[in-house]
Amino acid sequence: MGCLVVLLALISPRLALVAVWLLTDILSRAFDNALLPLIGFFLLPWTTLAYAGMWEFGTHGVRGLEVFVVVLAFLADLAAYGSRRG
Repeated sequence: MGCLVVLLALISPRLALVAVWLLTDILSRAFDNALLPLIGFFLLPWTTLAYAGMWEFGTHGVRGLEVFVVVLAFLADLAAYGSRRG
């Protein structure tokens, strides 16, 4: 399952988020309500996917190196928005 999500994330992080939402309950465990993943789907898909992944496969919280991974995902989202304006 993990390899499939990684491959989908390379194609499209939104497609990977849909697959994670349909096939697992990682998003419901990582986020308290359904509004944050929905907003993340439209605005920051890499960050939402990284946060959910770090929550599930890390310490069930985002601490230490996990924060670094989420920040890198946030920078990837910003880079995607920056490349559209160029």
